[in-house]
Amino acid sequence: MQSAHSHFAQVNGIKLHYLDYAGDNQPLLLMHGLTANAHAFGGLVASGITDHYRLISPDLRGRGLSDYPAFCYTIEDHANDIIGLLDHLGIEKVLLGGHSFGGLLGFYMAATYPERVEKLIVLDAAAQMNPKAPEMLSYSLSRLDRIFPSWHEYLNDTKKAPYNTFWDEAMLSYYQADVKHLDDGSVTPRSILAQILEVAINVGKTDWVNYVEQVPHKTLLLNAPEEYTMGEPLLPDFKAKETVAMMPDAQYKEVDGNHQTMLYGSGARKIVHAIQAFTMA
Repeated sequence: MQSAHSHFAQVNGIKLHYLDYAGDNQPLLLMHGLTANAHAFGGLVASGITDHYRLISPDLRGRGLSDYPAFCYTIEDHANDIIGLLDHLGIEKVLLGGHSFGGLLGFYMAATYPERVEKLIVLDAAAQMNPKAPEMLSYSLSRLDRIFPSWHEYLNDTKKAPYNTFWDEAMLSYYQADVKHLDDGSVTPRSILAQILEVAINVGKTDWVNYVEQVPHKTLLLNAPEEYTMGEPLLPDFKAKETVAMMPDAQYKEVDGNHQTMLYGSGARKIVHAIQAFTMA
C-alpha cells in the first residue's frame, strides 16, 4: 500500500493540511465527510486506488491538522479552500470527488467552478438525504467535545458504533487522526462540536437541488444502501437516483456497505473499480 506525503498549504487565510499520494498518475482530489479527516479514504488506498490516481486528500477546515478558525464555515469557505489548494498544487483541472459532506461540497464546486472540475465522483451524498439524517448522525456527533480516558477506550467505543458493522485495519489510521492525545494520557476528538454544527447549519440552509441541477460534468454517484442507524440507510437509493436524474450526464451505482463502511472492504474495492471504469470511459 502506497504511503502518503503529509503537507501544509497556506490557502484562503488558513493553513490547510493534506495528504498527497504523489506520482505521475492523474490527480484525484477526494473530500471527506462532516466530522472526518484526510485519512477517511484509507480503505480505498488499501484497495489500490493509488495504483491508478495521484490521490490528494485534504483535512477540511476545522478538522484533522488543518487550522480551526473561530468562524467562517460556509460551503463557500470550504470551496475556496479547495480552489486555493488546487492553485497551490498547480492543478488547473481535477477529478473531484467527495464522501457525504465532501460529496455535497463536490456538487457546489462543480456548479460554481465548472472550469476546475474534469469529472465529479460523489460517494453517498444527494440533493436530499434521509429526512431523519440529523438524528441518524447523532451517535457520530456525540463523540465530539468528549474526553476519553485513553486511546484504547476511545477505540473500543468507536468499534461499538452502530454503523461500524465490521472492523477493517484500514480504519485505524482514520481513527488515529481523529483524536489528539492529552498530557494525562486521555484523548479527545480534534473536531469541535460548535464548529461542526455551524457547518451542518449551513448545509441545511443550502438549496442543493439548485446546485445539483447546475452540474454540467459527467458525474458518478455511488450509493451504499445498507442500514446506517435507526434501521435505515443515510441515503435511500430512490433519493440517490432522483439526484442522478437532475443532472444531464450522471450515472448511479450501488456498492456494498452503509454510509461509513462503504469506504472499506468489499465496498472500497467496488468503489475503486467503479471510479476507474468511470474515468476511463
